Amino acid sequence: MSGTQWSDFERTCMEQALKIAKQGEGQVSPNPLVGCVLARDGKIIAEGWHDHLGDLHAEQAAIADAEARGVVTQGATAFVTLEPCNHHGRTPPCTEALLWAGIKRVVIAAEDVNPTVRGGGIDYLKKAGIQVSQGLMEAEAREQMHSFMHWCESRQPIVLLKAALDCNGNVDSKSGPPARFTSAESLDEVHRLRKDCDAVLVGVNTVVRDNPELTVRRVELRSGKQPLRIVLDRTLRTPKSSTLVSDEHDTLILHCEGSGDGFECETILMPPLFSESEEGVDLVQLLDLLGDREIQNLLVEGGPDVWARFLTDELVDEAHIFHSKADLGEGLSSGISHTVLETAGLHLVEERDCGVDTLQIWNRN
Repeated sequence: MSGTQWSDFERTCMEQALKIAKQGEGQVSPNPLVGCVLARDGKIIAEGWHDHLGDLHAEQAAIADAEARGVVTQGATAFVTLEPCNHHGRTPPCTEALLWAGIKRVVIAAEDVNPTVRGGGIDYLKKAGIQVSQGLMEAEAREQMHSFMHWCESRQPIVLLKAALDCNGNVDSKSGPPARFTSAESLDEVHRLRKDCDAVLVGVNTVVRDNPELTVRRVELRSGKQPLRIVLDRTLRTPKSSTLVSDEHDTLILHCEGSGDGFECETILMPPLFSESEEGVDLVQLLDLLGDREIQNLLVEGGPDVWARFLTDELVDEAHIFHSKADLGEGLSSGISHTVLETAGLHLVEERDCGVDTLQIWNRN
């Protein structure tokens, strides 16, 4: 609400709602992170968050928390980071739960921009006689739910690019088998990125060379799920013996030739994109396809040819570049530099140590 003067206590309540919402990170997609705090007489009496897909929504969890504490919710105020849902999905409507609990006022940080439910929660609450206030810490809430908001508005995922470079900007040696050259701390960070993403994408050359797993292993998955692995493979060269094809986790192979018969994983024949210099899957069509599958965060892990396509088409929203002091000697160039990233519309927003490596984070915003 434009012009609303919020009290220090109201801000404290919403700050706590945003803080506890983070506990659902990597576990609630395609739902957003949401937190809820119940307050009365200047005190927080209960709180809850959406912990994992299929679990209680934040408002319902806060009401359950109050019941467990033996606290009466009648006449309380609910501080919620996102407009309460007013439709039946995996759980009943949160609007009905708030009404049942006797909540007299609801303070909402951000409206739900999902076109299937936009405004319905606020309208329902107002018609039921509940006082509704909007806009408290809206910017912070929208930032926390950035991938959900982006998907609702564009129906495409946010694209994160991850690359690890040696001191010369190379990603692999031209002699010897592939080997990891970054620190254990950098590897942990990569697994945290995977945990927070719905899908991980590589090109077929990476599969042939490295035979990667592309799963979350070094951080606790908790109630989350392994990301969908995606392979860009124009001519269907993915070895049927590769881990991505033979293990129990989901893999999607996108190709422009061949039937995909004999693969244990899903393959999709995509119309090819032809230009003067390349032939392959149309990346915009790919993002549309993934958006239709409720993929909200896509992590592009490699390799150089795939990175170049996403960067050239200015489809990368955020880049995590790990710089190692290791020297791979004569090797395969990443094709990534400050100039390339800036030309792709990105700018450096953070630089920090990751063990003995340096992590640079680039952002489009």
